[in-house]
Amino acid sequence: MLESVYEVVLAHALKRRGLKVEKQVSVTVVFEGIKFDEGFRADIIVEDKVIVELKFVEKVMPVHKKQLLTYLRLADKRLGLLINFGSELIRDGISRVVNRFRDHGKLPNFSK
Repeated sequence: MLESVYEVVLAHALKRRGLKVEKQVSVTVVFEGIKFDEGFRADIIVEDKVIVELKFVEKVMPVHKKQLLTYLRLADKRLGLLINFGSELIRDGISRVVNRFRDHGKLPNFSK
């Protein structure tokens, strides 16, 4: 798949800029007190803060952004980048996805 080629090149470019980069990171998921070692694999995690999900598709669909948001929630990360290398211009293929709630996706209590 083309995503793997872009993953290697992007990771190399980020490392050259002095950033800590991990590829194909297995993220543990905890559900009902049980740890699942193979929750999902993040394409790239930068500085242990940003999940970068890579695609090579004609058009990014809402499901791609929802997938990344789910990854952010499961990994307890706040920011993700969805990069579609299938876009005509790379700048048009970059989407920022934010996990707004740190409490595992639960809505804050507004009843105070």
